[in-house]
Amino acid sequence: MAPTIAYFTELLARYPDSPEAIYEVGGAYDTAGDEERARGFYERALAAGLQGDTRRRCLLQYGSTLRNLELFDESIAVLREACSDYPDSDSLRVFLALSLHAASRSDAAVAELLTLAADRIHSPDIDRYEPALRGNADYLRGLDAAAQERQRQ
Repeated sequence: MAPTIAYFTELLARYPDSPEAIYEVGGAYDTAGDEERARGFYERALAAGLQGDTRRRCLLQYGSTLRNLELFDESIAVLREACSDYPDSDSLRVFLALSLHAASRSDAAVAELLTLAADRIHSPDIDRYEPALRGNADYLRGLDAAAQERQRQ
């Protein structure tokens, strides 16, 4: 990734206020496995006003980076907000499920994936069981909510 990092770092030097350039440097470091450095660039890009689909991708990568840094609560918060901002993004929902799982919240992770399947997989076989998928997702979310409440007490 060294040539890619060098390219985007040079681009950032030419356009230091560009949220897109900041984001690309972060992505290059992320791909290289330097999550801590990537985190700072993602935060800078978002603060600089990154917009549109590039912002969505940045939020996904930032949330994933936080998960890799074992900052699970922060990862989940970023990804939940991103899902709210971009409700049609299936990839955000999948990465939210990954972060929930990494945080030992498997019930919530499976609930997210069941809901995604019910929302997006349309076949006679899945459609027939859509109410069951949604019911099971709600049940698992309830188990997770109860577990989270017990932890707060």
